[in-house]
Amino acid sequence: MKMKKTLACTLAATLAFALAACSEDAPTTTASSTSAAATAIKIGATGPLTGGAAIYGQAARNGAQIAVDEINALGGIQLELNYQDDEHDAEKAVNAYNTLKDWGMQISLGSVTSTPAIATGAENFTDRIFALTPSASSVDVTAGKDNVFQMCFADPNQGSASAQYIVDQKLGTKVAVIYKNDDAYSTGIFNTFKTTAETLGLEIVSTSTFTEDSQQDFSVQLGDAKSKGADIIFLPIYYTPASLILQQAASIDYTPKFFGVDGMDGILTLEGFNTALAEGVILLTPFNADSTDAKTEAFVATYQSKFGEVPNQFAADGYDCIYAIYQAIQAGNITVDLSAEAINDILIAQFTTMTFNGITGTDVTWGTNGQVSKAPKGMIIKNGAYAGLD
Repeated sequence: MKMKKTLACTLAATLAFALAACSEDAPTTTASSTSAAATAIKIGATGPLTGGAAIYGQAARNGAQIAVDEINALGGIQLELNYQDDEHDAEKAVNAYNTLKDWGMQISLGSVTSTPAIATGAENFTDRIFALTPSASSVDVTAGKDNVFQMCFADPNQGSASAQYIVDQKLGTKVAVIYKNDDAYSTGIFNTFKTTAETLGLEIVSTSTFTEDSQQDFSVQLGDAKSKGADIIFLPIYYTPASLILQQAASIDYTPKFFGVDGMDGILTLEGFNTALAEGVILLTPFNADSTDAKTEAFVATYQSKFGEVPNQFAADGYDCIYAIYQAIQAGNITVDLSAEAINDILIAQFTTMTFNGITGTDVTWGTNGQVSKAPKGMIIKNGAYAGLD
């Protein structure tokens, strides 16, 4: 009997050792290992990592990851970042959000673009998981949600600032606007631009729209603007349709000034696009990669080394999001063992009272409505690169 017991124990021990060895050799397939989950605060986000808006999502993720790596290298508080692809689609963004929640997300970077961010913001609010989106700028992203904040200036601010900038810089007297009427980002900017333009006496001679299903042919919109003598076209849209507008304007020898907002950022890295067509395009953005500020220079150098290109505004916003959260974590004495809801309450208190200095703005503050206060910068595309106007 004793021999049988000894043999059984030996076999059990051998089996346990073999299983342990297999477990050690098995590759990690999730976003985090067990050890990381126990020692790092989990930050989740969704963004378009594939598809037509992928430049935005990839840039925001890359910028955020650089910040996470820098912070983790300091020792002390450790962060873990998990970005899930939402393909710039609201339904897929919610599915990606739920994946992150199952992973154990404690803090959220929301979604990169506005329409998905409106959907995931509602989830953040219900679940009491704090969100700071790098670049979703629609007011509907934060409206009615006390725990959803923005790093980029909101659409109304972009619209009013654009009208003011055109007037102040005397960029044109007759304005045409082409916007996407089924997109919260584009319509939000247009509505405020129109109101401010009327107040400032800036004449809008042509207003035309397009939708997700009709963003290939802009001959009617450009023809209307040209026939009405527009000398500047305002494009509160993303870079993909903007690139087609520039191509089609050139094909009819129409050469007005083109003025965009932060959604235009990324056009220079759009695959297959002739960047010469963007020469002279002006846009408002909170980030200037040519800045001689030490923080910006260091970030640009790191980004170029890792990814082989100059970072755009979305990368800079992602970077600043992580550092703003890190500042609030430190000030609020947040530890990894706290629940997402407890962290949420601390971050709300911090963000509504703190001042942040980043590469997309200095003396940055947030209101209780989640909107950020910082100044946009005028940029112009020269020789295939962005150059500051201010």
